Amino acid sequence: MKQIAAARFKEQCLSILDHVGAEGIVITKRGKPVAKLIPIGAESASLIGALKGRLTIKGAILTTGVTWDAES
Repeated sequence: MKQIAAARFKEQCLSILDHVGAEGIVITKRGKPVAKLIPIGAESASLIGALKGRLTIKGAILTTGVTWDAES
């Protein structure tokens, strides 16, 4: 994956936005990754439904399990 220093990103931001690929660009500060620039719809679209069949719901999810009376 392509990496770019934050200072260079700041200087060339508009040009970089025009040319960002589907894999995105990692923005670094002092050599450490701090952010990732991805085009809208590139990675987030693949997350929809990604956990289908992997999660199970245990118990009642619409209650806290605490019984209370609003009039007392």
